[in-house]
Amino acid sequence: MQALETIGRPDHRELLKQRIIARTARVGVIGIGFIGLPLAVAHAKAGFDVVGVDHDHIRVAQLTKGLNYLRDVRDDDLASAVASGKLTATTDFDSIRDFDVIVICVPTPVTASKDPDTSFVRRTGELIAAQLLPGRLITLESTTYPGLTEDVLRPIFDTSGLKAGEDYFLAFSPVRSDPGNVELSALNVNKIVGALTPACLDVATTFYKQTIPEVIAVSSPKVAEITKVFENTFRAVNIALVNELALLCDKLGINVWEVIDASATKPYGIMRFDPGPGVGGHWIPLDPFYLAWAARQHDFHLRFSELAAEINILMPQFVREKVIRQLNSSGKPMRDANILLIGMAYKKNVDDWQESPALKCMYLFEADRAIVTYHDPHVPSFRDRNGRLRHSVPLTPERLGAADCVCIMTDHDETDWDSIATHATSILDSRNATRHVEHDREKIVLL
Repeated sequence: MQALETIGRPDHRELLKQRIIARTARVGVIGIGFIGLPLAVAHAKAGFDVVGVDHDHIRVAQLTKGLNYLRDVRDDDLASAVASGKLTATTDFDSIRDFDVIVICVPTPVTASKDPDTSFVRRTGELIAAQLLPGRLITLESTTYPGLTEDVLRPIFDTSGLKAGEDYFLAFSPVRSDPGNVELSALNVNKIVGALTPACLDVATTFYKQTIPEVIAVSSPKVAEITKVFENTFRAVNIALVNELALLCDKLGINVWEVIDASATKPYGIMRFDPGPGVGGHWIPLDPFYLAWAARQHDFHLRFSELAAEINILMPQFVREKVIRQLNSSGKPMRDANILLIGMAYKKNVDDWQESPALKCMYLFEADRAIVTYHDPHVPSFRDRNGRLRHSVPLTPERLGAADCVCIMTDHDETDWDSIATHATSILDSRNATRHVEHDREKIVLL
């Protein structure tokens, strides 16, 4: 399908909306990872011609063959979209000029100093600006600090000579997803959209309403941007609160899980959050730093957010201390200890190990010269920070019995906790995964 062309002084807003509603607008998704692929599949399923654009040749090859690489995307949905020709993929960024709707889903990590790394967004913006034609909608879905859409992307796109709100349309609409949640996905949860102008908002909401049941319009991209990082910072602060409680309960000799269970019975004024070995994934460890960085630009410090991030960062060290205590109680040093990690994913029933606390604990144990292996059916292998390929080991009675300490890092539903309790000699349970195990409790130490 040919993209819109400039003919005299057309009403680009209405023409683009008509194409979106008729499903004749061509959609380009820049970055087909955990944000981009579900969105690409959903819009292809809705009848749009969708092209995923990515530098990753392997990812593009997999999608082209209809092979799924994300657990949160249904295999048959992806295969059907590819087989119908509605979903394709390419590494050719020159194809951007052919898209009517361009969705940016590139990484937004933080630097070593915990400042936002917007280099992927900036570079993508420059590639789009170099090929930008009238009648295009551009939306950013990558998490960022309040102001990036207006202060960084708009000036880049304005170098094209086109006018925002008339010639092209720019919006921010953050992804909302809960990986591993079979009931909720990024495409059946209501969606926030903020745009530069009323015309931009009109076009953007029209686009997202084709696949999302409820689209919530807000007054600006900044509102949408800060909404996203606040949602995740809310979780990070509350996780830090219960993690701090776990540290206190450890000193008091109190079972923190019993405290959480008791508190959760209150029918008002409390929302359950559980402690753990740390936080992981794409957003929770990083978004508080985005919000704190934005605050510092205005000589303001978000003390709650910054403190929460610091507490959560400390939790892998706390796990290390508890393992050392367990080993010492058996007269064993950390050096040359055989430590088996149960779980490498950052949360249960997902395959995402990025920023996982299990990974951080592994590095800490190995810095102490321990011998570390892991078992995780959701993460069969991964490359660590040194480029070493790590493989999940089978969970056998012999392997469990040979471990000096079995550390439960991720509480996947399919794991046989009774078998672990039976065959392991020493267990550190950082997730309370063994709550229903009634035998061999003397072997189990809770976080």
